[in-house]
Amino acid sequence: MSVIFSGIQPSGELTLGNYLGALRNFLDYQDTDECYYCIVNQHAITVPQDPKELFHNTRSLAAIYLAAGLNPDKVTLFVQSEVPQHVQLGWIMQSISYVGELERMTQYKDKAQKQGESIPTALLTYPPLMAADILLYGTNYVPVGDDQKQHMELTRDLAERFNRRFGETFVVPEIKVSEGGARIMSLQEPTKKMSKSDDNQNATIRLLDTPDQIVKKLKRAQTDSDNAVRFDKENKPGISNLMGIYRAITKDSYEAIEEMYAGKGYGAFKSDIADLVVSTLEPLQQRYNELINSPELDKILDEGAVKAQAKASVMYDKVIHAMGLCRK
Repeated sequence: MSVIFSGIQPSGELTLGNYLGALRNFLDYQDTDECYYCIVNQHAITVPQDPKELFHNTRSLAAIYLAAGLNPDKVTLFVQSEVPQHVQLGWIMQSISYVGELERMTQYKDKAQKQGESIPTALLTYPPLMAADILLYGTNYVPVGDDQKQHMELTRDLAERFNRRFGETFVVPEIKVSEGGARIMSLQEPTKKMSKSDDNQNATIRLLDTPDQIVKKLKRAQTDSDNAVRFDKENKPGISNLMGIYRAITKDSYEAIEEMYAGKGYGAFKSDIADLVVSTLEPLQQRYNELINSPELDKILDEGAVKAQAKASVMYDKVIHAMGLCRK
């Protein structure tokens, strides 16, 4: 049995792209692997956060995890700040990290530009904390997208560096690319990935959007003047993206979708895919509404924190003994 770890920041509502590209695929791992899913709220504070929003977003993300189908009897779901070994090991990982390698991180450079001269130190040093998140659990595989591969390479480098200096301690994790994960693009700029931080509200379908919002966004989705439902990612990126959503939900082939909508045009296709997305998200939203303010959610997260801390404390104890940071 392999150990799987994944963490998502509570910095905005998850999108349809997050669901079809990653979250839905987590369900496959829970039946075969030892899974740790973390709401990484301490990563969120690398940029300014409104405390009330962060509190709400943390609970909301946990509820979405569960509403999507994660089973708390099979996985450990917890909040990062409730397991102190994360930041404790993060500090140790900082001690073996180099400023140069942290400054080369693409996400640091992108986010630092937006901060002007007031760049929080944590924006530079959060990759060692991310490495700690992963290494604490003896993680074998981390399901990530392309945007996180650089962080995963650093995590592997830090694990190997620690093992060379202090003896074999950490499992060196591998990147796990989800099979069948759909890459969903912006509805308004279909050459860009759908993002929860997109300023254009019509570009992104969020998992908690109302049916009316979903229908309007899909009907306004950018296509082309050809009006033929045909998959051609290079020349028809807009309709190809919508077909990708349709295929991810129904498992129909692109050829079957093309045949189904031959001669029908974009209007009929957009109407049908809107109904499809609404019906797909309806049970998730219903379960979310049951959970968000319930004692059940708190009970699951309380138990998850206890389970995660029990596992993390074993690894942290090994680390401090290997480094001589223990008194006895």
